[in-house]
Amino acid sequence: METLHKNTQKQIGQFVAEDFRTAAVFTKYKIDFCCNGNRTIEEACTKKGIDSNMLIDELEAVLNSKTDQTIDYKSWPLDLLAEYIEKKHHRYVEEKIPILRQFLDKLCNVHGERHPELFEINKLFTASAGELAAHMKKEELVLFPFVKRMVNAKLGNTTIQPPPFGTVENPIAMMMQEHDNEGVRFRQIAELTNNYTPPADGCNTYIVTFAMLKEFEQDLHLHIHLENNILFPEAIKLEQQFG
Repeated sequence: METLHKNTQKQIGQFVAEDFRTAAVFTKYKIDFCCNGNRTIEEACTKKGIDSNMLIDELEAVLNSKTDQTIDYKSWPLDLLAEYIEKKHHRYVEEKIPILRQFLDKLCNVHGERHPELFEINKLFTASAGELAAHMKKEELVLFPFVKRMVNAKLGNTTIQPPPFGTVENPIAMMMQEHDNEGVRFRQIAELTNNYTPPADGCNTYIVTFAMLKEFEQDLHLHIHLENNILFPEAIKLEQQFG
């Protein structure tokens, strides 16, 4: 694990250049990593009146968080998988959307004249943000609670009340269609960004925004995989056991 506590003299721009994910921490504390990225952590914290240890704790958490692609999600109980998707992937989307929207607005204002495609990228991401927010709420308030009730009924060998949506296949079909819609949108974003490659005249914000968009798409792919390929088919099979 990376330890930073003795590294308050490292420049902010270096952190972001080495791992773009740290940009979100600096943005949270309103520390400019772009135009004023040549300041040290200590200088920036002193000027803002921020505890440098607290900032560095958050940077360490980001730098030491790694996605484990070897996890066998198929072996997980369905209620645990639904909880994991909500706590990890839904929360990720909720945390990243406001940061990305802020960065995209800034890029449009600063670089939009030379790079008009930024306006279309911003429009696509804004649409995606709205659709994903509504989509996740439907899962959290309707679909996931029913999956958890089925698991509890199976464990307790009890019956389950028929849901208002008829069969679990109905909300699942809607969720899968919405997943397809976001897949199309992000393919358009990838194309417009030249597969998330910033232009030669791109500033640090440009570089970070495209890297964050790429990570957002990768997280979304895993998120959709867990639902489409594991949670949804297993929920349909579980419901059939109550027939």
